[in-house]
Amino acid sequence: MRFSQFGLTTLKEVPAEAEIVSHKLMLRAGLIRRLASGLFTWMPLGLRVLRKVEAVVREEMDRAGALELLMPAVQPAELWQKTGRWEQYGPLLLRMRDRHERDFCFGPTHEEVITDIASKELRSYKQLPVNFYQIQTKFRDEIRPRFGVMRSREFIMKDAYSFDSDQDGLEVSYQKMHDAYSAIFERLGLEFRVVWADSGEIGGSKSQEFHVIADSGEDAIAYSDSDDYASNIETAATYPPVGDRPAATQDLEKIETPKAKTIDDICKLLGIDASQTVKTLVVEGTDGPVALVLRGDHELNAVKAQKLDGVASPLTMAGDEMIRDATGAAAGSLGPVGMTLPVYVDHAVGKMSDFSCGANETGFHYTGVNFERDLPAPETVDIRNVVEGDPAPGGKGSLSIARGIEVGHIFQLGTKYSESMGATVQDADGKDRVMVMGCYGIGITRIVGAAIEQNHDENGIIWPDPLAPFDVVLVPINMHRSDEVRDAAEALYTELTESGLEVLFDDRDARPGVKFADAELIGIPHRIVVSERGLQGGELEYRHRRDEESRNLKREEALNLLKESVIS
Repeated sequence: MRFSQFGLTTLKEVPAEAEIVSHKLMLRAGLIRRLASGLFTWMPLGLRVLRKVEAVVREEMDRAGALELLMPAVQPAELWQKTGRWEQYGPLLLRMRDRHERDFCFGPTHEEVITDIASKELRSYKQLPVNFYQIQTKFRDEIRPRFGVMRSREFIMKDAYSFDSDQDGLEVSYQKMHDAYSAIFERLGLEFRVVWADSGEIGGSKSQEFHVIADSGEDAIAYSDSDDYASNIETAATYPPVGDRPAATQDLEKIETPKAKTIDDICKLLGIDASQTVKTLVVEGTDGPVALVLRGDHELNAVKAQKLDGVASPLTMAGDEMIRDATGAAAGSLGPVGMTLPVYVDHAVGKMSDFSCGANETGFHYTGVNFERDLPAPETVDIRNVVEGDPAPGGKGSLSIARGIEVGHIFQLGTKYSESMGATVQDADGKDRVMVMGCYGIGITRIVGAAIEQNHDENGIIWPDPLAPFDVVLVPINMHRSDEVRDAAEALYTELTESGLEVLFDDRDARPGVKFADAELIGIPHRIVVSERGLQGGELEYRHRRDEESRNLKREEALNLLKESVIS
């Protein structure tokens, strides 16, 4: 491809709306252009990368035995009403009506549609197992689209759905998808981790996320330093501290703290660390408010907390009026001593002694609080986020925390959708059996952004070879003023192209610095420079995008290096 014919426009300045690296570089390199909030046009260069991702995904899905189909993007409301998600999905669901006033939505996902297909097409257990997949446009009406393609409203996704006759079959189908996803991200040259996750609004009994590791990731991942355990912070478990609770060394004292409304305030006032304090949060419950007690330096885990008996789901923090009515005190002065609400105490609090907490009287706190003297020893639960250094599950090693970008998610759905939509097959005894389902998603467009977040420098993108829009950028110097350079560059372009390499030939009449800057911005792995000086010595200048220095190679040596690096 000749640069002059490619219609590629790069930008020197960072667009004002871009917040993270991938968004900035995708706009500057001309991969995408914004149409409206959360809506992007994929320009020719970006589309080449997108197609590379799709090709790898298709190959691995086909290798795993999945069958590709294409379902409508627009879906009738009655399918969603059967599963109860027409209302449950909320404002994320883009609803519309046709000319006959019938309700439809632009599909954010396709569980209902594929289950409808299965209920009509699959009749016998002999047709199972089967796995259908598609690569298609989705729409979720995000309240605040941001970060470019990382959280857009319209996006391209690969979604797959398996159907089995029993749970044992689902386990096999699920593992096939786990292996296929691992192969996809390995082939794309991305550093990733597979983590246990909450099933969320999709539902099901078991799920795992695939995260590309990047500092800008929205999700925190906990992983063991001694085995392959990894989990999203939402589902990473904590355990009661080992050993006995330290003996009390302080007397209980109630002190006036009129200006202390936060953990930081009480720590400054008393000259103590947050780990020596306890905070009490009040949340809405199914039969009235509920108190949750954590160590002062720990964070409440909403996913864990909302699964507790008596706690409302989704987790909702109680308002100031509800707190005062229920406890007689303001939120900043609450504590477990004498608390009259139902109380859940986190594991870490159960082994504390001589701690500080609110006195359930506005403007007052206790110091020197101890269990079994000032309040009963509690039965503890896991309601906090893990932190760096927590014990890993299984007792081997400790946990570290990294940031990740979710690019894939696999679920064991069970019969959640098939039962509500009547998707059954006849078993060997002629009886109807509800099919057991799994679903498996990959964010095709998000992979592109995640790859850039993980692979870039101050000059631009550094594509992993499998994702690069071109294999080689060919940069002739002053070819419009030198017949020798022009002829050599044209011959090299022809030879490289005929050998199977994808070449971007920068044939523009532009300064070398402009060409080099664009080549680095776009991130093509291999760069060949043709110049009069090099030709006089029978050499070409070669540089890999990840290298700091260029090197001069004989023409044949350069050609062999490219062919071996790319084609092999």
